Amino acid sequence: MKVSIRDLSKMTGFSPATISNALNHKKGVNRETAEEIFRVARETGYLSANAVTKIRLVIFKKNGQILEETPFFQQMIEGIEEECHRLGYEMVISHVDQRNPSYQKQVRDLLEEQGVGIILLGTEMMDGDLSLYRNASCPVLLLDHWTELMDFNSVLINNADAARAITEHLLDNGHREVGYLRGNYRIKAFRSRFIGFQTALKKYKVPYKEEYTVTVGTYMSTACQDMLEYLKKKPKLPTAFFADNDIIALGAMKALQEMGYRIPEDVSIVGFDDLTFSEISSPPLTTLRVEKREMGKMAVRRLVELIDGIGTSTVTKIQVCPKIIYRNTVKNIK
Repeated sequence: MKVSIRDLSKMTGFSPATISNALNHKKGVNRETAEEIFRVARETGYLSANAVTKIRLVIFKKNGQILEETPFFQQMIEGIEEECHRLGYEMVISHVDQRNPSYQKQVRDLLEEQGVGIILLGTEMMDGDLSLYRNASCPVLLLDHWTELMDFNSVLINNADAARAITEHLLDNGHREVGYLRGNYRIKAFRSRFIGFQTALKKYKVPYKEEYTVTVGTYMSTACQDMLEYLKKKPKLPTAFFADNDIIALGAMKALQEMGYRIPEDVSIVGFDDLTFSEISSPPLTTLRVEKREMGKMAVRRLVELIDGIGTSTVTKIQVCPKIIYRNTVKNIK
C-alpha cells in the first residue's frame, strides 16, 4: 500500500504541511526535522532511493598553487553550507587531487553516487580536466570555472569586466605606464583578468608594454621572492601595477618596500579578491571585492533548479560582478 504524506505525518509526529515543506526543500524547516522526515520517507518507500537529498562540494586540486594559501574560498564554502541548510539539503565536502594515483577512480565513484547533486569547485582546472566529469549520472554545476564547449552550468566571477574596471581606475588617476603582475600558474580566471586589463589599456589608447609584465609565484612568499629578483636588476618601473590577485599584490608590495619603494608615492598597485589581509596591509590595498558567500549560495540555488528539472534544457553561465574597494595604494598623478 502506497505511503501518503498523512501517513508520514503520523509516523514522525510532524504536520502534513511541515512534511510537504521539507520534501520540497521549502524555507522554515530546520535541519534536524528535515533529516528525520527524509529518513522516514526513504525507509517507507515514499521517497525513491535515487531522489537527491544531498549536495556534495567537490574541491578539485591540480597542484594546490591557488587553493592552498588563500582564505578566499572559506566564505564561499560557508555560503554553500548556509544555503544547503536553508533548502533542506545535507552538505558534504570531498577533495580530489589530480596528483593522487587514485584520482580517476575517486572521481568515477563520486559521479556514480545516487541521491547527490555536485558543485565542482574548479578554480585550478585547465582545459581538458573536465573530460572525466562529462558522463556524470548526477547533476553537476561548475563553480569558479567554465568551459567554452558550453556543456556545464556554471557560477563564476566576472573576471574580465572587473579587471577592466580597476585598470580604468588606475588610468583615470593619470597612470599611462601600467604594469601587470602575472601569476605563473595561468588559471582561467587569471587569463580573463589579463584580457580585461588589456581592454582597458586599448580603450584609453595606452600601449601594453611587455617589459612592465612581471611573472611571479602565486603564493605570497614566492610572489615576494620573484619580485625581489626582478627589482634587483634595477629595471625601469611603471607608475602602477595591476596584479592577478591580492596574494600576488601583497607579496609584490612587500618586495617593493624592502627595496625602498614607497606605495603609492613611487608605485601604485591594485589587486583582486579583497582578502582580509588587504584591509590591514600597510598601506591598505585597493582591490576588487568578490561577494564570496553569495556566490556559494547562488551555486546551490542553480544546482537545486537542475535537480528539480528547472531550466535543464538551457545551459547557463552566471557571472558575479565584483566591486572596487578604494583604499590607499593608488596615487593620483594627473
